[in-house]
Amino acid sequence: MRNSSTRRSGFLFRLAGAAAVAATALTPITPAAARAARAAPDNAVPVCKGVEGYAASFGGRRTFLWHPDVLMRLKAGRDSDPAIKAAYAGLIGKADIAMGRTLFTVADKLTIPPSGSRNDYLSIVPNYFPDPAKPNGPWIRGEGTNPDRMTNKFDIADLDRMSADVEILALAYYFSENPRYATRAASIVRTWFLDPKSRMNPNMNFAHTVPGRENGRPDGVFETQRVQRVIDAVGLIGPSGFFTADDGKGLEKWFSDYVDWLRNSTHGKGASIQRNINAMWYDSQITHFALYARRTDVVKSVVQDFSKRRLPVHFGADGSMALEATRSRSLFFSIASLGAAYNVAEIASCVDIDLWNLEEGGRGIRKSSDFIAKYHGNTASWPFPESDRNRTDIDDLMYRANRVWGAAYTPNPRVELARYFKM
Repeated sequence: MRNSSTRRSGFLFRLAGAAAVAATALTPITPAAARAARAAPDNAVPVCKGVEGYAASFGGRRTFLWHPDVLMRLKAGRDSDPAIKAAYAGLIGKADIAMGRTLFTVADKLTIPPSGSRNDYLSIVPNYFPDPAKPNGPWIRGEGTNPDRMTNKFDIADLDRMSADVEILALAYYFSENPRYATRAASIVRTWFLDPKSRMNPNMNFAHTVPGRENGRPDGVFETQRVQRVIDAVGLIGPSGFFTADDGKGLEKWFSDYVDWLRNSTHGKGASIQRNINAMWYDSQITHFALYARRTDVVKSVVQDFSKRRLPVHFGADGSMALEATRSRSLFFSIASLGAAYNVAEIASCVDIDLWNLEEGGRGIRKSSDFIAKYHGNTASWPFPESDRNRTDIDDLMYRANRVWGAAYTPNPRVELARYFKM
């Protein structure tokens, strides 16, 4: 249920995390090395193996974007490394707060969607408001953000908080081994996705609604990128037994149904062809959701289309994220767009496809990483419009690039703690 007060949400890009390298050097895991390791089941280097993810290397924990080697190293240093110990204490504090929140559900929002079912997700376009001259008429465009957007009139605040809490609680369970955190995470997931009375129907038909004008827009699909956090969190609590095999099958079915909606609905297909960050996050979502739902055919189809649909359009020959470069917050959106591409490349590696080093017409993820890396620690020199040049989220990209390509990319030593302890 909900707190009726307005909730503030973190930026939607939080899934990719604020990563960072700890004091120890990271060994780059190239796609070629991953394929070699895949052939040796007992290899010490964790390898994402198809629909099972990292389960074979991680005690049955079926994760895809969270790396077992990092998590195990951080857990080993929990009590001995002062920086890890402090980060762990902060995570437990957040988890204890999450334990005290009521369960989230789409079914108790105050506004009924156009379908008549509260089980359908509902959100509004941020910059539309009721028309003072026509209280019952169509909403009109205005300045700023409608404050009702993040209240219990709609679902986005609960979607954001639900996803964040599941992630925090799963990490707290892993690092502490306290079963109460896994129990609560499992309850939150069952309430949001599985219980017939409280579950969200697997569609975004009414995301980015403009009352009186539009019953949803393709842009609204972006909002479910938050849910990517749930997938690896569920994998992390899997061995606890509190999220049962039947729960897992039910959740796989939910995501499979949502994948079908993304592929076949008007809004889903619309999101896939947008010429902006939304299309990149569409790929990030559908590949992650489909792999969790054991639909490798969908993953491979989207990944194989990446070179034709994304590289020529979203990536500039100069290495810039071409479609984001003209925006007033071009650095912010370039980082977020490339972060989505990193997610797709990680999922692609799970099915033996190398997107990290793929180039088409001089465009590619590596080249765009090199372009942004030039401004790491020097964002003031960013050559495109940017209203906030004091950005630190570039650190996450450098952390992830370091894992793939090695020391050519220098990450901030604190980013890893921020990523895995939700600092």
